[in-house]
This record gives sequence, C-alpha cells and structure tokens, in this order.
Amino acid sequence: MAKAIMVQGTMSNAGKSLLTAGLCRIFKQDGYSVAPFKSQNMALNSFITEEGLEMGRAQVMQAEAAGIRPLALMNPILLKPTNNTGSQVIVNGEVLGNMSAREYFAFKKNLRPKIQEAYDTLASMYDIIVIEGAGSPAEINLKQEDLVNMGMAKMAKAPVLLVGDIDRGGVFAQLVGTVMLLEEEERDMVKGLIINKFRGDKSILDPGVEMLEEKTGIPVVGVAPYLQVDVEDEDSLAERVRGSQHVDLIDIAVIRLPRISNFTDFNALEVIPGVSLRYVQSVKDLKNPDMILLPGSKNTMEDLLWMRQNGLEAAILKEAAKGKLIFGICGGYQMLGETLWDPDGVEAGGKIRGMGLLPMDTVFQGEKTRTRVEGTFGTVEGLLKDISGVELEGYEIHMGVCKRKEGAKPLTKIRDTVNGTVKIDGTYKANVYGSYVHGIFDKEKVAETLVGAIGKQKGLDVSQMTGVDFAAYKEKQYDLLAEGLRQYLDMDKIYEILEAGI
Repeated sequence: MAKAIMVQGTMSNAGKSLLTAGLCRIFKQDGYSVAPFKSQNMALNSFITEEGLEMGRAQVMQAEAAGIRPLALMNPILLKPTNNTGSQVIVNGEVLGNMSAREYFAFKKNLRPKIQEAYDTLASMYDIIVIEGAGSPAEINLKQEDLVNMGMAKMAKAPVLLVGDIDRGGVFAQLVGTVMLLEEEERDMVKGLIINKFRGDKSILDPGVEMLEEKTGIPVVGVAPYLQVDVEDEDSLAERVRGSQHVDLIDIAVIRLPRISNFTDFNALEVIPGVSLRYVQSVKDLKNPDMILLPGSKNTMEDLLWMRQNGLEAAILKEAAKGKLIFGICGGYQMLGETLWDPDGVEAGGKIRGMGLLPMDTVFQGEKTRTRVEGTFGTVEGLLKDISGVELEGYEIHMGVCKRKEGAKPLTKIRDTVNGTVKIDGTYKANVYGSYVHGIFDKEKVAETLVGAIGKQKGLDVSQMTGVDFAAYKEKQYDLLAEGLRQYLDMDKIYEILEAGI
C-alpha cells in the first residue's frame, strides 16, 4: 500500500488544492509514482474520464501534476450544488441523485465504505497518495461522521499538514485556533504547519513562527509565498472574477452566470498574447467586446431568467445583431435556442423561451450524457469559416437534448470515445455558434483560428497572436509550482513525516 500524506486547511481557499498539486509534482520529479485523492469535493467544475465517469476538476489538475491519467477513484464523492440548499450527489463517477443538505448530512455515513474502497484501490496502485481535505477540520457542526478531513486522515492513516492563509490576515489565530479545537487524537495527527500566500520579508515573520511552534508544539515546515503560477484550482474563478477588466486588442467577455460551471473551458483563450478575457455580471461591465461566451450552468433555465431580469440578455441580442461573435458551451448553448422545456422537473420545471439566436429547442431529460469525444469542425460558414476541418477534443456533461430546426447547421462531427458512436454536435447560424463539448477551445489550432477570425473582422494584424500549446503550457506551470515550493518548504522534514506516518 502507498504511503500517504494529507493537506488540510484552516479555511476554504487556504491553498490546499495548489499545495497538493505541488507536492504531487515534487514527488513525481523525485521518482515516485504518486496520485491525488479527495474523498468529497463540492464544485461545479467537473470532468469526464476515459471511462465516461465524472469527477472534480481539482483532482484532474492534480493528476496532471502527478503525470498520470485522471481516475474517478481520486474523487469518489462529488457534490454539484443545484441551489443554496441542495446538490446532485455523484458517487464513483455516477449520479446517485439530488439531495438537500440535511438529507445528505444524514446519508453520508453510508458512503464511508465507498470512500475506503476507492482509497484502498488507489493506494494499491501508487507509491504515494497526497490527500486533500475540504474547508476546515475544526467545523464543529460538521465533525460528526466526517469523511473528508480528520475522518479521512484516520481512514488512510495519513499524517496531516495544516495550511493557513496569511494573505487574508490572522494566520496565527487560524492555525492555533484550529489546532486547539481538534480532539487530542486529531491534534496528534497534525505533524506540520504551513503558512501560505506570504508576501514580503520572511525575517519579519520569524518571531511569529517561533511563537506558533511554541503554542502548538508542531513544527512549521514552510512559509510559502504567493506564487505567480497559472494553475487551475477550485477557487480560481474567484481570482478571475476579481481580475482586471482591462481591454486588450481582442476582447472576450464571459458571462458570469450565478451557477457557472466548467469556466476552465476558456483558459486556453486567456493565455494568448493580446487577448483579454473578462468575466462580467452586469450590462455596464459588458462594454464593447469582440466576442461573448456563454458558459455552462448547473441550472440553465434559472440562469437564463437571471440574464433576462438584469438586462444582459437584451445586451447580448443587441451585440449579436451587430455581427459580434456569440458562442455558447453546454448550458450556454441551450440558452441560445428558441425554447427550453423541462417536463420532468430536472431543473426548474416548466417551459421558457430561449434567446432565439439558434433555430433549435432543448428538452431536459433525467438521464445524464457523460462522455469524452474527439472529432473535427464541419464545413462552417460565416465568421468562423476558417475553423472548418480543424480537430477538436473534449467531454460532454449535460441533462438536455437539443433538436435542430429548419435553418440550423451542425457545427462538428465527433466520435464518442467511450462507446465509439459517431454523431453531429452543435449548431450555428450566421455569427452565433454553440456546442455541448467542454474543452472545445483547448487545442492550439482551435484557439488560434478563433482569435484569428476575430482579428480579421477587426482588420488587425494577428500574425503574432498565435495560439498556445495548452498542454505544454500547463506542464510548465506545474514545474514552476514545484520549483517555487521546493524553495520554501522543508521537503526533508515533509519526507520524514511521510515516512513516519501516524
């Protein structure tokens, strides 16, 4: 069985996902086979494995850092919020059903054997497992039947590294308070403390580090800086939304829907020189973009009504009438049609009109489409005519089926790599395009052609605005992450903790 080490945090967004990925990369570089694990993940960003199973994207990112293919075993429980009090529960990559928070809290003890089995299977395949916790281990109201923090550490017999976020302030109170609120048995499992996201002169922090070790009796194994690496994690959307609204040569606006999912679909466009990718929530922030992207949504109908109420739908229709490029992915694609009908109450229930930009109707069904695909764009006309025949790949996760009407033209021809079937996906009309394929822009040629088409429309010289090999770009970021952490973490001590176990 693999040796295990666990990264827990004093709060959400303390940097657990990033540190887990960095440790995975370091162990890989040092010659070990390593895999990430998170027993329970709550996120709207998900991914489909080669087997057609669904898992959280944070563990996909960590698997990439480890140099291995993602497996649903790495994230046996995925909760996808459907509203403020309920979630779709996914177990070992397959939908179990929807539950309220109260229902799930009462039910989750039944999932412990599933988590143990997934972990044991993974541990039999690798040398090291780096486990990520969730939120804080000191949430007293959630500790009963805990499956994701100290409860998971006990199942895996994993020593714990506790991470605090100094960027938000109060890191000493975070770490000392968390340790104090743990049971004695749990405190004994915490073998190292990490201060994360530090900016400034570390020597000024040294007296605080000494006090921290004195009060907790636990060594500080690192003071990690705020690393400038572009690595996707669960909380990266918050960073992007708060990011610059600067407009570059080519300006792309992503509608920041309340229940936005898989915003990672657009990361490959964001790294192209000369392209600004902005997340907008209001008409005033929309400005005058060259392209508008409608992302996926966990509740398409309610998010469309949100746009209708705040004026964004009318603004997008106006931009479409001007000839601006409009592109929808998954739920965003469904919104572009004429009607959305939910006869079985899969989402909000009932029937509403769509934006009317594509001649098609969407009917929501109980069965979830969940697969990986590869293929090419068809013979495309209009603004994106140069994308005809370009190869693409990605994955589908959706509950609805689109029915094209007269005037609708198919966008792509793809092969389902899970079951081998070939099908037509997507629709376009004039300057409006839509597809169910998440990751459709990730291939360098797709992103480059898209940006080139916008540049031509604007009369720009786009010869220097080439696409980026996104896979190679991510590999470089993982190496930069590992390099940065090696400088500031006591890896000798971390290896000692790993070897000693609990």
